[in-house]
Amino acid sequence: MTGWDREYLENKEEYLKLFDSVMQKEQERNIEFLEKSLKEITDRKFAVACSSGTDALTFSLLSLNLKSDDEVLVTNFSWISSASCVSLAGATPVFCDVDLDTYHISFDSILNMVSDKTKAIVYPFLFGSMSGTKDIRDFCKENSIVFIEDACQALGSSLHGNMAGSIGDISTLSFNANKQVSGIAGGGAVLTDNKQEAMLFRKLRKHGEHEVLGYNSKMLGMNAEFIDFRLKMMDKWNFQRQVIAEKYDTVLKDLPVHIQQPSDELNHTYHKYIVRFENKEMRDSIKEKIEGSGVHYPKPISEHPMYQNITHRKDDCPNAKQISETILTLPMHPYLTDDEINKVNNIIMLSV
Repeated sequence: MTGWDREYLENKEEYLKLFDSVMQKEQERNIEFLEKSLKEITDRKFAVACSSGTDALTFSLLSLNLKSDDEVLVTNFSWISSASCVSLAGATPVFCDVDLDTYHISFDSILNMVSDKTKAIVYPFLFGSMSGTKDIRDFCKENSIVFIEDACQALGSSLHGNMAGSIGDISTLSFNANKQVSGIAGGGAVLTDNKQEAMLFRKLRKHGEHEVLGYNSKMLGMNAEFIDFRLKMMDKWNFQRQVIAEKYDTVLKDLPVHIQQPSDELNHTYHKYIVRFENKEMRDSIKEKIEGSGVHYPKPISEHPMYQNITHRKDDCPNAKQISETILTLPMHPYLTDDEINKVNNIIMLSV
């Protein structure tokens, strides 16, 4: 239930034209047109496209010249690359707990875990939602800590009129297949207002251009063409996601389950529609009945086997643990039908 096939059939003629146009060029087209689109959407001075959101996060951290005893505060509830990139950049991840309502890093946990070794915070906006970060960003500024905004799941979202991707010292985007706007081969981007950082990111994506140690992280021209085309439909698709979320909300808000309730100031784009149950047994039972449902994420990041062997610190994270055991991702894409939505709602109504 990804909607990928339905979206392709709706736009098949345009995709074939794009493919034909790119294949007839003697050389692969420059991807600056996509970077220009991303700058306009996020109101950033510089956008550097690369091969994935993971690379975008890694580049952000590499630009800080981190040492092994430097620390970066990260969430303990997210996709694993929100933390593994810190380890790849050579620093020590410090896992913080999250807020039960927003699923975002808890400021109290940040205050508990910060140290004189803290150089940055990686702050993911999960599931298409955003939450207020002014206090955290002010804290970072006062303490010379770099605020890295992981907006990989929130492209098109906004809070108080501020677009996702616009508020970090450095911000990152992803165009993985499950995102609101996806490439045909993934993709990512780093956003900054600092020219020197942008120049470094461009080098890093192309083997360091033989000046620094870099990666093979170029975005293919064909992929950039498809992403740019899909960006033009982003607002339409996000609106359709919001309509579907409202249909879920109408039924689920009266049941003994927890759903996110966005404020009027939040433009939530529902990368995923999340519901939380009273216990793991209920969650697992309902998951088995709903085709296309999933668990994001089944365990706190620090509990993955890799972090049994990688240096890290962590706060006590009861919220991350509770959420992992009780959360369920319901089917969500712009092409869900009313029958499919009603079937999901009926299963939950009969199960709780």
